[in-house]
Amino acid sequence: MIRILVALALLGGVAAAFAWVADRPGEVTLVWLGQHYETSVAVALAGLLGAAFVLMLLFGLLRFIWRLPSRLAQSSERRRRRKGRAALARGMIAAGAGDLRNANRAAEEAGRHLGADPLVLMLQAQTAQLSGDRTGAEAIFGKMAERKDTRVLGLRGLHAEARRRGDALAAQKYAEQAHRIAPLPWAGQAVLDHHSNTANWTQAIAAVEANLAQRLIDRPTANRQRAVLLTALAGETAEKEPTEALRLAREAADLAPDLVPAVALAGRLLGRRGDLRRAAKLIEKAWKTAPHPDLAKVYLDLRPGDSTADRLTRARHLEKLVPADPESQLTVARAAIDALDFKLAHLSLDALLSGPDPRPSVRTCLTMAALVEAETDNTGLIREWLSRASRAARDKAWVADGVVSDQWSPVSPVTGKLDAFRWQTPPERLSAPVEPLPEAIVPELKLLEAEPVAAPVLLEEPAAATPAAIDAPAADEDASNRLAAIRAAAKAAPGVAHAPRKPDVFPLVTAPDDPGPDPRG
Repeated sequence: MIRILVALALLGGVAAAFAWVADRPGEVTLVWLGQHYETSVAVALAGLLGAAFVLMLLFGLLRFIWRLPSRLAQSSERRRRRKGRAALARGMIAAGAGDLRNANRAAEEAGRHLGADPLVLMLQAQTAQLSGDRTGAEAIFGKMAERKDTRVLGLRGLHAEARRRGDALAAQKYAEQAHRIAPLPWAGQAVLDHHSNTANWTQAIAAVEANLAQRLIDRPTANRQRAVLLTALAGETAEKEPTEALRLAREAADLAPDLVPAVALAGRLLGRRGDLRRAAKLIEKAWKTAPHPDLAKVYLDLRPGDSTADRLTRARHLEKLVPADPESQLTVARAAIDALDFKLAHLSLDALLSGPDPRPSVRTCLTMAALVEAETDNTGLIREWLSRASRAARDKAWVADGVVSDQWSPVSPVTGKLDAFRWQTPPERLSAPVEPLPEAIVPELKLLEAEPVAAPVLLEEPAAATPAAIDAPAADEDASNRLAAIRAAAKAAPGVAHAPRKPDVFPLVTAPDDPGPDPRG
């Protein structure tokens, strides 16, 4: 509507101009090359307009002829780029779908039409990776790394290829180069992973600080990572520099109060310094939120040389802090067995056996076997509990990427991921059916408290418990060997106070199912 009004206004203006000229007649005289020309003003204006129009036509024709080659070249370039873009789109779709044949064909076509376009290089690298041509993919990523517009993408591709072939130093070099160009999350994480996997804890902490400063990670994530790295560093320096190790462990415990290894290490170092009150408060605070056998061991061993009665008192104090937790019951049961308070041990274990879960855990069964062995030396009943332990539910352990470890580690032994270990129940590959307590065991358990028994003979604990120690011994074996095997199996359970041993990292396995002889026979 507006355009129509503007056109009408212009037409009216032209008409008004012609009317104004017509109302004012005049003559125009032109003398050129000895000739004398006379005409009216209106005819002269019409001639000028006509001449201008002809000149414009001639100028446009000459311009078209002059620019015709470049227009043809531009048209050909547009058609070529249009075909290249179409081939590029087909190639991207084919590569995403895993269609290697069409992806290669489209990549070749896109390369002919678009040349060294960044997207063409990316498609060629993807097709090389799909076809397993690692050398070709790395060569393409190298070309991309030399270009300014694709340098970061090329460095990331080179980093990935270096990791595939196991060249950690090259992968680290590419990640650092990319990290210097731009603050990228993958590069910052790669730098952190490299320092963590090489146990360079100081540089790893610096990498965490740099990632936080560049806002690649948030504050809670940075605090957790720093706590894990500080704990690892404190563990390495605990023997040579205990004061510095204590400072690092306490800082880690402040950053992540639920990080049990940091709290346990800080409590152990405080106990060595004789600051028992502060160590006890630190462990008690952590126990309220995360009861753990490592915390219980440190808490019960704060004063070396304490009597078993004193250890039992501290165990009962932990139980009061979290009375409903199974870890509290097991801690009290083990301390009560050592203190020969069998009645209290029965009460603690009965609370676990009569709990909502009808299937007791491995540690519960082994502790029950240790109690029977210390109280009555009933071989049949001991074998029954060891048999149940082989089919019992698994206790919580440190688990990372399908690997179970008896000790915490700052990085995963499989993927090298920082802070991968979690305290959880390992998944069971084969689950045994829930079975009730044998009828022959129930009356014997009730009679145990009433039977006076002599003090048990304390046997020397072997250096390490082997899987064979868990199996029930044959009936004709020596009695002392049987009792030693039972005590070793019971004390090898996580969280039970025993001599330090080399940490084991092992895949998930299922214990053998050996029910043993019938205790009634």
